[in-house]
Amino acid sequence: MGVEIEKKYRLTKEQRERVLLRLRAVGAEFCGEEFEENTLYGGGIINLRNSVLRLRRVGGRAVLTYKERFPSESSIKHQREDETVVEDAEAMAAILEALGYSPALVYEKRRATWRVNEVEVVLDELPFGSFMEIEGAEQAILAAEKLLELEELEAEMQSYPQLTRQHGRKVGEMIEARF
Repeated sequence: MGVEIEKKYRLTKEQRERVLLRLRAVGAEFCGEEFEENTLYGGGIINLRNSVLRLRRVGGRAVLTYKERFPSESSIKHQREDETVVEDAEAMAAILEALGYSPALVYEKRRATWRVNEVEVVLDELPFGSFMEIEGAEQAILAAEKLLELEELEAEMQSYPQLTRQHGRKVGEMIEARF
């Protein structure tokens, strides 16, 4: 079982520009940009736990992920995260549906990824806003926050699926947030 540790922030356009300037100023390594389509499935134990089953499509590849958030009031969230690369996204979707899971939510995202010291910093654009996540060990996240001069930014406590439910639109049985 893997554990993901991250902190998320909602950014204004000005805050995003300031973060980009700071990333460049501290010599962060730019790792690239990608467009993602994330489909979350519902059914079975997924509906009974604080968890998600996600099939992410990025370019020609796909990743199946199971996440389960650990209860916490902290702005730095800890959650179980198990994922595997999937060779054929359409076949995986068919398998999930055959097992009784159905697409419940879809959100699209543009993601720019940076490495700075011991953390990964991502700048995400979704149809409902701009966000940043810092992922790594808790102390490394706090150190990066200080290095990037982010102490005044408030954490976004809601997940992208929660935000999609809030800001997306109902299409049949699904909720979507697409560009």
